[in-house]
Amino acid sequence: AAVLWGAILLGCSCGSGPPSVGAAPLLAATYVLDDADGLGREFDGIGAVSGGGATSRLLVNYQEPYRSQILDYLFKPNFGASLHILKVEIGGDAQSTDGTEPSHMHYENDENYFRGYEWWLMKEAKKRNPKIKLIGLPWAFPGWIGKGENWPYDYPDITAYYIVSWILGAKQYHDLDIDYIGIWNERAFSSKYIKLLRYTLDKHGLEQVRIIASDRLWEPISFVMLIDSELHGVVDVIGAHYPGTKTVQNAILTGKKLWSSEDYSTFNNDVGAGCWARILNQNYVNGNMTATIAWNLVASYYEQLPFGRCGLMTAQEPWSGHYKVESPIWITAHTTQFTQPGWSYLQVDGHLEGGGSFVALTDGLGNLTIIIETMSHNHSKCIRPPLPNFSVTPQRATFYLRGSFYMVETLQVWHSRLDFESGNSSLFQQLHPVKVWKGSISLDLNVDEVYTLTTLKTGRKCGCPEPPPPQPFPSSYKDDFNIRNPPFSEAPNFADQTGVFEYFVNASDPGDHVFTLRQVVVQRPITWVSDADQTISVIGNFKWVNMTVTCDIYIEKPRDGGVFIAGRVDNGGIYVRRTKGVFFWVFADGTYRVTSDLAGEEILMKGLSGVRDNAWHTLTLNIQGNSASGLLNGYLLWENVTVSKPRNGWAALGTRSFEFAQFDNFHIE
Repeated sequence: AAVLWGAILLGCSCGSGPPSVGAAPLLAATYVLDDADGLGREFDGIGAVSGGGATSRLLVNYQEPYRSQILDYLFKPNFGASLHILKVEIGGDAQSTDGTEPSHMHYENDENYFRGYEWWLMKEAKKRNPKIKLIGLPWAFPGWIGKGENWPYDYPDITAYYIVSWILGAKQYHDLDIDYIGIWNERAFSSKYIKLLRYTLDKHGLEQVRIIASDRLWEPISFVMLIDSELHGVVDVIGAHYPGTKTVQNAILTGKKLWSSEDYSTFNNDVGAGCWARILNQNYVNGNMTATIAWNLVASYYEQLPFGRCGLMTAQEPWSGHYKVESPIWITAHTTQFTQPGWSYLQVDGHLEGGGSFVALTDGLGNLTIIIETMSHNHSKCIRPPLPNFSVTPQRATFYLRGSFYMVETLQVWHSRLDFESGNSSLFQQLHPVKVWKGSISLDLNVDEVYTLTTLKTGRKCGCPEPPPPQPFPSSYKDDFNIRNPPFSEAPNFADQTGVFEYFVNASDPGDHVFTLRQVVVQRPITWVSDADQTISVIGNFKWVNMTVTCDIYIEKPRDGGVFIAGRVDNGGIYVRRTKGVFFWVFADGTYRVTSDLAGEEILMKGLSGVRDNAWHTLTLNIQGNSASGLLNGYLLWENVTVSKPRNGWAALGTRSFEFAQFDNFHIE
């Protein structure tokens, strides 16, 4: 059999050639690849999630050409990750991990299909790959849907109408066809609602939109489908989250497609790449899953928010243009560049004798792709679930090609080796093609490697010119929000953590404040996690210590309305309720407060300010060392307030409750 020495072909690592005489023989095993008795399950693709929440927030603010380069690495076929599936959050105005994403219907009588950035992202993905599959899934819902209850299923017809409106809006305003729709991310499902959703979809001519349920665990959805034939009839895909490559018997018994509809969520270094390589294969080998979707697509949110850098690549510096194509991108390419949704897995066990796994897929037209991974335990731990111990050893694998593959003469070879000693990993390198000798090929596999063997000659490892070097957020930053036709609904770099802050045109203003930033969520949403009781948007550099924040503010809510500006803000995302910092509040009743927390409970100073609602005022917060002071309309209002913790953090602005308020001429030094 023709033996492929990866190390020799790479021409790099010394002394790892053929085993010398007297060396311990490699573990050797044979595997048969045959389609004569039919094929395995149909492959549905590899994808990633934007949202859940606000994970692509900073991406939209990149300048060209960098923004397009990032999108190419993610979506362009035979370029980088070449993703088959893009799943997006259907914004619900509430915190959904790293921020809030705006809803297309803030209020019952409101519809707007140009908010946020997911519409734009889906269009950019489709531009690059018209065949990419699109999925929508809500994490949260605007409050009006629950009529005051924190629950979306009391009025299932309203919820179905809301979701179907999003799908219709995608088509009407953006010419986007949504392929799959989910129920409620990682929360309870309602069988009644799922059936009504199917009915509502069909009534609006959306028969082709498939339903995924329930984006949580395999149970109870699988069991309920087995005893409820009507539910079984309307659910097309069972989607589980972080399944640890395993499924359950009931899920298999449904006969439905099984997907890992959210997985990975791991820091995107080489261990993250090892995790991703292992689950991309083993989700099918161990769990019959025919699609795997990574949370998240691209880490485009402030890194100190929860799950920093848990994206396939990193793009968190729009102000500098710097981004990084991390190793998970090239691990993805090993599968995505040599398969397509609609291909089929071969019926084969897929476990390697020496540890690791392989999958084999065909298009049914004679093409064959084999993906092999030998990830070791400690180099492939995902963030969840815990990974039971296993061992992987160097081994020789011989593959016998049978059935229609017997005629294959040559296979292209792509190789990655994650190097945890030197850190010099070799990623997605094309090696010499391997000749098939009498229907067989042999490979010597080391630990922590990925191989793709394929009849396809279309693979490419593309590269753009190096992006600019990293830079911290500008230490002097201004935004007057004066933009007549903004390309996006949100001002650059502001990361909403409760509430939604949007560009606003103040038609009645005499001139100074026509264009402002406005908080627009006025009812607590149906939440996914514990949003704060206040609204807040953060911006800047988490490492900032001393700062002056100035902003014009306009309280719209009489009597108990209020707004704040803040510095040294230390938290956000799913932990937003416990946010600390230095908060300077003014209220419509003419009082002010200084607190060390967003909740407003730890009061450092309070008094009268003379501020009133429906008038513009200028707030200035100055924090130097252990002391803070505040100005109102340029005059000192309070000073010598001692601040001890936190030592550093972002700047922020926000409101006392879910209330309308406006901000203008924001300035940080």
